[in-house]
Amino acid sequence: MEIRTAAPTDADAVAALHTASWRRAYANLFPAEYLAGPLLAERRTVWRARLAEPLPGAALFLAEDAEDAEELAGFVYLEPRPDGRILLDNLHARPGNTGRGLGSRLLAHALAWSATAHPGRDVYLEVLQGNTRAVAFYERHGGRRTDSRTCRFDQGFELPEYEYTWPATGTR
Repeated sequence: MEIRTAAPTDADAVAALHTASWRRAYANLFPAEYLAGPLLAERRTVWRARLAEPLPGAALFLAEDAEDAEELAGFVYLEPRPDGRILLDNLHARPGNTGRGLGSRLLAHALAWSATAHPGRDVYLEVLQGNTRAVAFYERHGGRRTDSRTCRFDQGFELPEYEYTWPATGTR
């Protein structure tokens, strides 16, 4: 497994994996009409914009399987936030490829990159409370629950979420 920095030409592959991951992980959380709708086109727009004009200090890392270089295995995206922290905005492994350590490798890579690129800054993420598999994953990997709130989606629905933080000081 190789982890590399994404290029603008990777946007469509990232969007496809992001869509597949949401459709599987959020099947019982998101409205069915949203997941069945133009989700892929929406994700393409997001990833093309993020990669065409990256935010200063942001990074997208891709995991590729040496045996199947045609298909993206996973990705992780981080961006600095105005409050001084680093948001781990996305961490996805290809559906059917979970439980094999890929998410752990991507998370470790993201935390190490953040410590080097943004020393002294906490890393945090937001995860839907109903995504119990992801909640358990982040807790197993040292994330500390630091908040809970309601996530409001532009598509007109809202769901409860947790915030998890990996402090810049202490063990990661």
